[in-house]
Amino acid sequence: MSRQILSGIRVVELGQLIAGPFAAKTLADFGAEVIKVEPPRTGDPLRKWRLLHEGTSVWWEAQSRSKKSICVDLRQPEGQDLVRKLAQDADVLIENFRPGTMEKWGLSWETLHALNPRLIMLRVSGYGQNGPRAQEPGFAAVGEAFAGLRYLNGEPGRAPVRAGLSLGDTIAGLHGALGVLLALYQRDARGGKGQMIDAALYEGLFNLTESLLPEYSVFGAVREPAGAALPGIAPSNAYPCHDGSYILIAGNGDAIFQRLMHCIGREDLASDPDLAHNDGRVARVGEIDAAIETWTRAQTDIGAMLDTLKAASVPSGRIYSIREIAEEPHYRERGAITRLQAASGIEVAMPAVFPLLSDTPGGISHRAPTLGEHTDAVLTKAGFDAATLADLRARGIIE
Repeated sequence: MSRQILSGIRVVELGQLIAGPFAAKTLADFGAEVIKVEPPRTGDPLRKWRLLHEGTSVWWEAQSRSKKSICVDLRQPEGQDLVRKLAQDADVLIENFRPGTMEKWGLSWETLHALNPRLIMLRVSGYGQNGPRAQEPGFAAVGEAFAGLRYLNGEPGRAPVRAGLSLGDTIAGLHGALGVLLALYQRDARGGKGQMIDAALYEGLFNLTESLLPEYSVFGAVREPAGAALPGIAPSNAYPCHDGSYILIAGNGDAIFQRLMHCIGREDLASDPDLAHNDGRVARVGEIDAAIETWTRAQTDIGAMLDTLKAASVPSGRIYSIREIAEEPHYRERGAITRLQAASGIEVAMPAVFPLLSDTPGGISHRAPTLGEHTDAVLTKAGFDAATLADLRARGIIE
């Protein structure tokens, strides 16, 4: 693999589960050396999450690709000393413990910054490092609720639902990775120094809430759950088909709406001046959705229906399960799915490296590590001799 854009950047990852490790995975995908510090014996709990093969989660294989694993007991003073030593030679340190934990371990931002002024520290937590809720535990589900996402997800009058994925974690991880890249640019291209990045799970999601707050601040409007529809933008919905499945149709552009109405044989709606623009269509969205549903239910060939819509340049599509994604030619043609052989010998499919860069693309350097696979190599490189490592291992500080 050719030299990647983040080659030479060393990252120490102290986080567990999803948010911090996802940020580190993103950096590793573009060439950063990521040293993942795991607790001895148990490792990152993600190793045991969801479906396991020979005792290890296949999710782990995707989340920890290209990383190195060392086992250090951070609860012990000697383990904390090891991390301080690693931080002295690192560019980035990532943690996602509850605020105050790193301070308790003698690994505060102030301490690490004094040891290495060039260090960039990404701190991911539920509510951020300060504020009245800072000490509360915050997993993705809680962050999604606090950010307003859960309020919107679901059908009117029914219990809110989650997306089925830990969006709060991964979106916070992406914001954290962006913060690291900005801090690296400030440090290396503008002659700056290291800095601390405070990324809260809820703030990453809150950043994606589009018009919610502006509309409330000006009009007092509170957007309510709307199921598959997109409130205030019409038409855009999931429409039932003849066989009980659904397709998505987004006919909310003015010209697109007219083409859609021609497709479904509703010339009267296409030519109605009151429906020429979005505000007029929103006022009559029930009527428009009913007309589209009448057409979709009457079509017995979903493929032919989608071909008709695509020929008219109307954005539309099936709702894909992971089985359909794995078999979809477009994913294959763009290389969006990659495969790695795990340490157990099985081949695991996973999302490839995104985004796609024309000159400095990302890539995966090696499979996810076994627990403590790189402890000796990393610590030897950091200056610890064999006798010291043997002593630390005998006392359970490393593994």
